[in-house]
Amino acid sequence: MATIKPFRAIRPGNTNNTTTALAEKIAALPYDVYNREEAKAEIIREPLSFLRIDRAETTLPDNISTYDDLVYDRAKELLEEMINKEQFIQEEKECFYIYELIMNGKSQTGLVACASIDDYQNGVIKRHENTRTDKELDRIRHIDSCNAQTGPIFLTFRGSDRIKNILNLNKTKEKLYCFTSPDGITHNVWKIDDIEEITTIKEEFEHITSIYIADGHHRAASAIKVGMKRREEHTNYTGKEEFNYFLSVIFPSEELMIMPYNRVVKDLNGNTLEEFHAKVSEYFTITFLGAEPYQPTGKGEFGMYLKNGWYKLKIKKEYEKKDPVAGLDVSLLQDYLLEPVLGIKDPRSDKRIDFVGGIRGLRELERRVQEDMAVAFSMYPTDIQELIAVSDKDKLMPPKSTWFEPKLRSGLFIHKI
Repeated sequence: MATIKPFRAIRPGNTNNTTTALAEKIAALPYDVYNREEAKAEIIREPLSFLRIDRAETTLPDNISTYDDLVYDRAKELLEEMINKEQFIQEEKECFYIYELIMNGKSQTGLVACASIDDYQNGVIKRHENTRTDKELDRIRHIDSCNAQTGPIFLTFRGSDRIKNILNLNKTKEKLYCFTSPDGITHNVWKIDDIEEITTIKEEFEHITSIYIADGHHRAASAIKVGMKRREEHTNYTGKEEFNYFLSVIFPSEELMIMPYNRVVKDLNGNTLEEFHAKVSEYFTITFLGAEPYQPTGKGEFGMYLKNGWYKLKIKKEYEKKDPVAGLDVSLLQDYLLEPVLGIKDPRSDKRIDFVGGIRGLRELERRVQEDMAVAFSMYPTDIQELIAVSDKDKLMPPKSTWFEPKLRSGLFIHKI
């Protein structure tokens, strides 16, 4: 049984009747999509970007560490400043919201709600990735300092017709926000404040036994840890306090799109080109394709780019796996090429490997090999049903297995705790 609740969102205001215009300026890609230099450039382009708050170090001198206490104090100060200027307003009563994103004509529609930290703890909300302590600590401090969750967690569930019908009915009403971001993604938002509809949605989720984290594992883990910390600080807590819940957007699984998460490696691990080819051919059939970039068209296929051109790799039949984790393409590449041939034992910590989101395209892989890497691999995207199967088995995927597009924007909804 999943517990979700409406909330009094802090959201872009309607000063001078410019609600959508202000939301468009504030809405920002997730904080971890950018490095510090890229985030600074984005804030120069759009001074109201929520990155000012999510990455407050960009408003401070370069010699101040990203993790300095001043950064988290600055984030709190900037958030309060925007609230005081009524660039952000707080909803007068608890609501749900509908958040639709349209990319290349494909729409996905999610429910903006608060999910329960207890559901995360007891396994109703399932994860498929490990998290890193250092990345968690950053968001823990950010949430704690701001006294708010500023980045929504991307959740998914096996769809409910009744929930879809309510969302579709409300999508015929007046939009709260409607804009197209610089990357061409259309963002539409509606508010659900009808008590009967709110009650129906909550009741429908009570029949849902599993919700899955699609994206935002570090944000989720950090929100939960802040919530548990607040429980320790408030020993008489009732469970109804806002810190017992975390900001989420929940999408039906059938609407989601996963792009490949490609790999690039610094060197050939001491192998000559001939030795490398020989070792790879033990596990894969290799076909040379020349200059034309290759995007795999099915499971068990990989593109490989070296400075002399593109190759198609296909895992040999005897190395295919039926296990939900071992059978993933990212696992096959890791187990039969990256580790035994290239010596990448731990892709989380090895500095010789880097990961390139599929949104950047295959030409980005070529660029990296020409500039600072030796070999690149284009992947076939992980399927959403593979993600669910791994999560249902309480197993974990290898790092960087999924790249979801389009990305949820931060700054449209803030959950005060």
